Amino acid sequence: MADKSVEDNRTDAAQPAARAPRTVSSRDLLGGERLLVIQHEEEIYRLQLTAAGKLILTK
Repeated sequence: MADKSVEDNRTDAAQPAARAPRTVSSRDLLGGERLLVIQHEEEIYRLQLTAAGKLILTK
């Protein structure tokens, strides 16, 4: 009978490592503006910077 821990290690090693999601600065996205319009498929979204410095995404 094979050692189970060795089998588990082989299975883990065969799977590709997960990549971290890309990080984008809100300053880069907004480009100095307070509003960004985003088109996703057929929908339009608005990313807005509030006076309090918070972000609001609306459809």
